[in-house]
Amino acid sequence: MMQKIVIEVQMRSRKHRAKAMKIAAVADGVNSVAFNEEKKDQMVIIGDGVDAASLALCLRKKVGHANLVKVEEVVEDT
Repeated sequence: MMQKIVIEVQMRSRKHRAKAMKIAAVADGVNSVAFNEEKKDQMVIIGDGVDAASLALCLRKKVGHANLVKVEEVVEDT
């Protein structure tokens, strides 16, 4: 099941932004990681079978304040 996860991460500098991107990119099942264009402090993660709670916890431990905003299923058009 493909899912779209939005996590709000406190970005204090470019270093923290890059660190958060690396942490999310190496998580199991992640296909893509991007930052929201309207809200620069929100990460959009798309993947298959990603554990959103543990990813948010890992970001909280390594980067700083992280809040799980939304988890939704991605419906593929055929």
